[in-house]
Amino acid sequence: MPGAERSGARSGRTVHGALPGPQGGTEPIMSTDAGCRVEADGASGVLRLTGTLDRSGVGVVRDGLLAQFCCRPGPVLADLTALRVTDPAARDVFAEVCREVRDWPAADLLLCDPTGAVEGVPAWPTLAGALAGLAAAPLAAVAETDLPPAVGAARQARQLVTEGCGRWDLPELIEPAGIAVTEMVNNVVAHAHTPMTVRLAPRGGALHLAVRDHSPRQPAFTGQPPLDTAGGRGLLLIHTVARSWGSSRVPDGKVVWCVLHADDETTAHPG
Repeated sequence: MPGAERSGARSGRTVHGALPGPQGGTEPIMSTDAGCRVEADGASGVLRLTGTLDRSGVGVVRDGLLAQFCCRPGPVLADLTALRVTDPAARDVFAEVCREVRDWPAADLLLCDPTGAVEGVPAWPTLAGALAGLAAAPLAAVAETDLPPAVGAARQARQLVTEGCGRWDLPELIEPAGIAVTEMVNNVVAHAHTPMTVRLAPRGGALHLAVRDHSPRQPAFTGQPPLDTAGGRGLLLIHTVARSWGSSRVPDGKVVWCVLHADDETTAHPG
């Protein structure tokens, strides 16, 4: 089945922090000398973008949004009320991030955009309307765990997959998702050597699975390795069991994701 890699160029700007601020306050995720600032509201989870956005600030906005998706599952609401866009092309960053995370587990981008100028992203003209729309949306089912880069991490990840698939009535995906998560976690243990977060969520008969680590090294899939070589088959296994997969560069690392469909298993193993 076809694999796909989606990755965006890093901006090269300094990341000042990747976590939401303390409860009830705001804290900068990152900022740029071009005047665009991204802050996370610890109480509501809303990202507030302020200042001026032109092409020089696109990387900061992208990294700020992706950092928030890495920090917490579920939709991210970005408030553009106090953001002045001086280059219309810079608005495309919101649709680009929306496409980047569309196959991540439990990840959706929503906007409060009083101008109505951003295309390709669900948006409301007021923050109150956006928050009401967010509150009315069904709560996403999601499971995640933090793991060290150590022997035994893959076993814990498989247990999370087994429990999640059982809870979400996706028993046919326990085995293929177990294969995928094992290879994803083992790649972190063998190559990234960093702590990781495993996250999974169901959506419409599919299982979305992701592993985030703190290494910028991207996975390289070159197809079937020679038969006389050892190793090199981890990505091939993911490519085989998943309908799609890819890797996204994020601040301080990457997210490797894949999507498995129950229909594929039913077709492959009828009866």
